[in-house]
Amino acid sequence: MRAAATVLLLRDTGAGIEVLMTRRSATASFAPGAYVFPGGHIDAADEAAAHAARRRPGQSLAQATQAVAAIRECFEELGVLLARHADGRPAGADDIAAMDRDGHAAVPFAAQCATRGLVLEADRVFTFAHWITDRDLPRRFDVPFLVARMPEGQVPSADESEQFEPCWVRPADALARHAAGSFFMIFPTVRTLQRLAAYASVDAVLQACAGEKPLWTSCPRGGLLAGRDERYMESDPPFGELALVCPDGQMLHALDWRSDAPVPLLKNLRRLTAPNPSVMTGPGTNSYIVGDAATGHIVIDPGPDDPAHIERLRQATGGDIRMIVCTHSHADHSPGAAPLQALCGESRPPILGLSSAPTSRASARFSAERELRDGERLVLSGTGADGEPLAHTLRVVHTPGHAANHLCLVLEEDGLLFSGDHILNGSTTVVDPPDGDMTAYLDSLDRLDAACEAGGIEFILPAHGYVLGFARLAIAHLKAHRLRREAKIAAAMEKLPGGTPEQWLPLAYDDVPERMWPVAARSLAAHVARIRQTAGAGR
Repeated sequence: MRAAATVLLLRDTGAGIEVLMTRRSATASFAPGAYVFPGGHIDAADEAAAHAARRRPGQSLAQATQAVAAIRECFEELGVLLARHADGRPAGADDIAAMDRDGHAAVPFAAQCATRGLVLEADRVFTFAHWITDRDLPRRFDVPFLVARMPEGQVPSADESEQFEPCWVRPADALARHAAGSFFMIFPTVRTLQRLAAYASVDAVLQACAGEKPLWTSCPRGGLLAGRDERYMESDPPFGELALVCPDGQMLHALDWRSDAPVPLLKNLRRLTAPNPSVMTGPGTNSYIVGDAATGHIVIDPGPDDPAHIERLRQATGGDIRMIVCTHSHADHSPGAAPLQALCGESRPPILGLSSAPTSRASARFSAERELRDGERLVLSGTGADGEPLAHTLRVVHTPGHAANHLCLVLEEDGLLFSGDHILNGSTTVVDPPDGDMTAYLDSLDRLDAACEAGGIEFILPAHGYVLGFARLAIAHLKAHRLRREAKIAAAMEKLPGGTPEQWLPLAYDDVPERMWPVAARSLAAHVARIRQTAGAGR
């Protein structure tokens, strides 16, 4: 992996921020024909030059070296020079015209600047983002994306060998043109512009970078969607699944939702998504198949009573199902259990879980044939083709909150957490009193975090959505989100002390589409109950 640096030169206009971009040569070895920001490799001479450059008090030598490399590349590619004379005068057109822009010039860039009494303004260059090239690409770079204000009075001029057609463009316009197919950009450029578009002025961008750390760091992963290569950042829903299935970054995993056949996740783990997509279920309910031909299988959450889905589960396991486990009793999770058991004939795998509580809705009634104890282990065992013993162990974790009878499962050998509806990918679960309880829900999140810490668990497999990576971080973000929402609800209650939940809802969920408010009202009721309970306990 090679170190490089690129810089977004910015200017303010009446229509908002504009950024300077250029088109790479059609014969370039990396991203040919793409519109990019000026930049290139960090050379050994850049660090030496950084010692003499102007630096901010909190700017490290490494940052200054990156800034110097970006300044040098800007000069070579576009004839833009971030430098000043000793008396404070900025570099001017005469300085630029007198210097050799060739990267292989007889007199190196830093020496040319020194000869003219110019000091490089590394202190004007800030770190905006940090990108690391995708793992599947043959040429990889470690690149800070830097930002700087365009020097006044300078006009960019492309070198016409590496870069062509310098242009000023608003981030939103560049993105629109890219979407229309007339302004090709690579993934990191697109995502950087998406973030940049949120800022109203150059000052706002530079202020955001004052902490001397990148606003994000990303090494994207690639997957296949509708037959096309797609890239994803760590914050994108598919990223965790790609990390689990293709840890070395191979472009192999198809991300299309499948209800017609199981999707392999590991050699002993498959996912079959029920054909019940909706606002509440996302792409559908994920049924997980744990095990293999040598050990038999456990089916987690057989889903709704959908005969075709249940038959596909039977076919996927060859009918060798040893146990059926329901994470909770809701209608998109447990009704398929009894029909699946019946399809297995005489083997009749037991239906395990926790029976629904009296507080459950009539549509969410479920009776387990055996109640699972907290901490209990469900073990599949057998002998592999090599004669070695095989085992797949699921440990039960009671997690009331979304439902009173909710449980999660840890696959111990692989360090995976099956989270049912307690943790979802792409949305937050509804906590619907009286069967749902917000205090219990938050306490259960703490239990799951402890389980992830103890078991070194990095991946969460939810009942809805792709696999989640960074398990403990995902749990922390989810809990923080719930507490922020609770604070908004408490503020609404304080603003309207004699109000009703219907009056508090628009204030507390003003960031949620109104069409979702009827669903949000259920969780609001759970938060209100918790707020009142907490206030009562404090008196």
